[in-house]
Amino acid sequence: MAAVRKIRRRRPPRRTTFDSSDLQRRILRGILFFGAAVLVVIFFFGDHGLYQLYKVRGEREQLIREIEQLRANRIKLEGKKEQLTNDFEHIERLARERYRMAKKGEKVFKVIDAAQKKKGSGF
Repeated sequence: MAAVRKIRRRRPPRRTTFDSSDLQRRILRGILFFGAAVLVVIFFFGDHGLYQLYKVRGEREQLIREIEQLRANRIKLEGKKEQLTNDFEHIERLARERYRMAKKGEKVFKVIDAAQKKKGSGF
């Protein structure tokens, strides 16, 4: 009988030490990965990142709405100012209603509601 030989597959030898070029590649990959992660975090959460941009846009829209309201209020107040400086009928009406003023010969009557009378307002 012929001798049977076992054929062994040769495995590549295990590396016990790293080559300097392999170590440099690993360090470079780690540094690049870390740098990319830092850039992504800064891009989203930095002072000029997407989150800050989103927040600033919301504040801007709110300020624009507030400015529009203030402009409308200013126009309304300018109309009242014009009315108080030039419209004498309006001025007379305000003087009569708020300050109970009267022209010569006029009598001022105070009307008391029934609800006020029941509360005992003293009139």
